[in-house]
Amino acid sequence: MTVERIVRIVAGFFILLSLMLAHFSGTADLGQLSWLWFTAFVGVNLFQSGFTRFCPLEAILKKAGVREASCN
Repeated sequence: MTVERIVRIVAGFFILLSLMLAHFSGTADLGQLSWLWFTAFVGVNLFQSGFTRFCPLEAILKKAGVREASCN
């Protein structure tokens, strides 16, 4: 596993953890439709991309013609 993948996993985990802590402490209501669900979506995508190597934004950017970094 590479450093980049571990960073994605940890970042996604902490985003989801912060949402869960806010929800269970009563400071955020995830039962209501809100912008917090967008944050949850980002966290889930970060977390899963660390394991699966699939990132929807990365695929979109590649199709749009954005170059990848070269290893020099």
